[in-house]
Amino acid sequence: MFGIPGKQALTMTPAAIKQIARLMDKEGHAGLRIGVKKGGCAGMEYTMDYVTDRDPHDEIVEKDGAVVMIAPMAQMFLFGTEIDYEVSLLESGFKFNNPNVADACGCGESIKFKDMDELAEQVAANGAPKLT
Repeated sequence: MFGIPGKQALTMTPAAIKQIARLMDKEGHAGLRIGVKKGGCAGMEYTMDYVTDRDPHDEIVEKDGAVVMIAPMAQMFLFGTEIDYEVSLLESGFKFNNPNVADACGCGESIKFKDMDELAEQVAANGAPKLT
């Protein structure tokens, strides 16, 4: 739906690939659907849900057994994002390195996206938003 021919909508680090593939195998799911919704103190939040059936409108990214599906309404917000999986002493979880984010709340749970005109200019000039 939203993309640049020949360029994947998002990328995954080896740690994210390993964790997503493990979750898929453990639960027998077809993949992990990623989206965005209104919420949190910065205005938007990422969503992640197990998927049993593929939606033909989803953007699908597959790598080494990990399948990520991007919900249609989230594709323009997630284009160029790198998904990582981090493990620390106190917590573990997925981290989104998203070039389309203008601001995030202090706790890191919610985000605010760049203005749509700014995103369109970046795509037109560079082919994809740049990490800031």
